[in-house]
Amino acid sequence: MSREEQVARAFVELADTLADDFDVIDYVERLNSRCREILDITDAVVLLASPEAPASPETRLYIPAAPTSGALGIHDTEPAETAETDKTAETAKAALLDAALREGPAVDGYRTAAAIAPGYLGAAPALWRDFTFRARAAGYTYAGAVPLRLRTETLGSLLLLRTGHGPMPAADLALAQALADAAAIGLLHARTLRQAYTLNEQLRTALHTRIVIEQAKGFLAARRGISLAEAFDTLRRRARHHRVRLAVVAQDVLADRGLPSAPPAARDPGRDTPSP
Repeated sequence: MSREEQVARAFVELADTLADDFDVIDYVERLNSRCREILDITDAVVLLASPEAPASPETRLYIPAAPTSGALGIHDTEPAETAETDKTAETAKAALLDAALREGPAVDGYRTAAAIAPGYLGAAPALWRDFTFRARAAGYTYAGAVPLRLRTETLGSLLLLRTGHGPMPAADLALAQALADAAAIGLLHARTLRQAYTLNEQLRTALHTRIVIEQAKGFLAARRGISLAEAFDTLRRRARHHRVRLAVVAQDVLADRGLPSAPPAARDPGRDTPSP
């Protein structure tokens, strides 16, 4: 497959986020894989902003999926290599990813919403000290990142790592940014779809609940001989007193197991007194 065909396939895959079984973990791992196939880099990994916190310089990134065995400098090992070597490699990978969440190009790219061109780790900024140490220990010589962004919203970063004696070509950095932008659009589309589905479910639930309450009001009003407003007040007082939702009280009323019937009206003792 030519590079042009690989690029076309990558963009088609990144646009496919509207399926019912969309899996964000599989999605970002496919982006990682396509970057490793297409770009002149050794490894790539997506780091996303925490969904529980607003986007800000203080927001920490997290890794939504463990990279594949060929990612992050932990390359496929030869059969003759020992399990101890594999264990050491896994430890180095975990340490590098942990450092990348706190400092380095991925964090800077997320905070600034701008591409961080892969630079030589031997001359990395002092603020990247731990990240640089971990990356060089894993065999990398260059590291950069591009943000996953759409207009003013930044979802995270795509960390780009390279071994060898030269940085990633500028054209590849531009392509990496285009892939990251496409991924951001896809993720936002998927989020919008989930939100729309949730909203529709909430609206259906609200409509059903409203119907049940209206039916309970009518039932209680007819049974007690009171107005609809009085019946609603009765339902609401019962819900507050027992600390349950109004819909639960309404369902109990319709099942004829909730509110008791109104007590019989007080009789006029004078009406039972025999006439003199």
